[in-house]
Amino acid sequence: MDDTDRELLTLLQRDAGQAYAALGRAVGLSAAATHERVRKLRERGIVRRTTVELDPKGLGLGVLAFVMVESSAWMGDSAEEFAAVPEIEEAHIIAGSASVLVKVRTTTTERLQDALRRLYAIDGVCGTQATVVLETFFERPPRPAP
Repeated sequence: MDDTDRELLTLLQRDAGQAYAALGRAVGLSAAATHERVRKLRERGIVRRTTVELDPKGLGLGVLAFVMVESSAWMGDSAEEFAAVPEIEEAHIIAGSASVLVKVRTTTTERLQDALRRLYAIDGVCGTQATVVLETFFERPPRPAP
């Protein structure tokens, strides 16, 4: 990956709906060359998908919490069970006192409590510690390393 690829990735993160001609002008390439570079980035798995970023508050999802999930067993085979809880946006196996860290968004604290109940239904889960976010300074997607 070179500097042109990194610049293309940055531009695509800002607006993935840009035409290849506009992207090409921004990086000094033709539309065809730009299309080919983006295709190769997709093939290599660097660009996983094209999506739309939604405003959680605009969707009524005003409660954000990070939950440390304690377990009595290895949780590495539980991805599907965590993914079945629709309020969970991210789930990570972690090192430390907890086994899994999840990012949960809900409409109300009551809905958060309901999501926590469903976490307890996952085999091996024996405890949770939730931290509710009061304000988010910023969130950013991963950036291409120089």
